[in-house]
Amino acid sequence: MKFSAAIALAALNGAAAFVAPKGPVASTQLAMSDYRTSVRDDIGVGSGGSPLYKTGGTARDLAEIWDNSSPVIVQGGSLRTWSFANPAIESVQVLLKTEGRPLDADVELWQGPDNTPHKMRVYVEDGALRTFNAVIGTPRGPNTVAIRNIGQLEFPLDAVVRPDRDDGLAAGIASVATRSETIQGGALRTYPFNPTVDSVAIILKTDGRPLNARIELLQGPNNNKQVVELYTEDGLDRPFFAIVETPGSGNVVRVVNTAPVEFPLYASVDAYRVGGGGDWADDGLMIGRAF
Repeated sequence: MKFSAAIALAALNGAAAFVAPKGPVASTQLAMSDYRTSVRDDIGVGSGGSPLYKTGGTARDLAEIWDNSSPVIVQGGSLRTWSFANPAIESVQVLLKTEGRPLDADVELWQGPDNTPHKMRVYVEDGALRTFNAVIGTPRGPNTVAIRNIGQLEFPLDAVVRPDRDDGLAAGIASVATRSETIQGGALRTYPFNPTVDSVAIILKTDGRPLNARIELLQGPNNNKQVVELYTEDGLDRPFFAIVETPGSGNVVRVVNTAPVEFPLYASVDAYRVGGGGDWADDGLMIGRAF
């Protein structure tokens, strides 16, 4: 009996000797190439969801920027310019608001005589409820940012234009808008958000080709609360960063590539700041409630 058990044990050990050793497991994950830009060295899109939306982190407060800056009043029909001669300034923050009146302005980047590599047309229905917040690239200075208030004299606006630091607004936007998708020329994408999202981070860029796009904030059918018509000479060298405030419910961000089919763009749109839903009650009921 003991002899039979010894033979069986030897047979098992011999079989184990012929088992192939486990080799290293090959990963099939595809790595997305990162575009190196002058605004931020590593945008890092496509690496996951929004950390603010999932974990309730804190984003850079826009109110803090307004409190620490000295806004310049741009009267209706007038023009103001901000010049940056230091070539080390590779991006600037552009913030616009009003006292509750509509905001209608042209924003341009001048680099040399008769050279406008970046320009925007900005419209906001309520410049106090939804301020305009963007970061534009200013590589290879000197550069000048020009803001023209194309509204009437009764519609002044406040403007803040200042350099963007390495840990500034663009870095905060890029750390949140981490999912990217391609929008072909002539196509559009819509991004709906629930009422708990207070603001949305947007990044638009290309592979080096010109960027022509329109960004719209809709609240209800065909109800534009904010519209930005954007042109950039080089969407890789000067990608567009923006924060769109989305108070209330039914907010949808629509991005339209207005360029021909030969000029695709890469869009990253995600929640930037998530709050408690404003005046929404816990049950989400608004109709018939006394305020």
